[in-house]
Amino acid sequence: MNTILNIIWLVLCGFWMFLGYLLAGVLLCITIIGIPFGVAAFRIGVYALWPFGYTVVDRRDAGSPSCVGNVLWLVLAGWWLALGHITTGVALCITIIGIPLGIANFKLIPVSLLPFGKEIVRTDQPFAAR
Repeated sequence: MNTILNIIWLVLCGFWMFLGYLLAGVLLCITIIGIPFGVAAFRIGVYALWPFGYTVVDRRDAGSPSCVGNVLWLVLAGWWLALGHITTGVALCITIIGIPLGIANFKLIPVSLLPFGKEIVRTDQPFAAR
């Protein structure tokens, strides 16, 4: 079931959201200071490309640098990427078939706003429930 949902997701919105994250990552990697933010954009972009079968968990070892990084990320790229997820999620929820995909888009908003201190893991891995 995850594969079918991922293929439909890829065609309807996953590819376009991935391109948005790719653009944000390239722009953020222009400076040396922005490289960690660009890497985070690429990591979330891959998750946005194929989200079903994966989940986001909080890292317990994330400290205050991730909090500072989240504040900077929110200002630099998080707001715009979250807005893309909101727009796409609302558009997908117009049809009955698109409702699960729209809900998945809404679930991507927290990680697109505050990505530092989070880890993307497979749902079938035992440590994914932490």
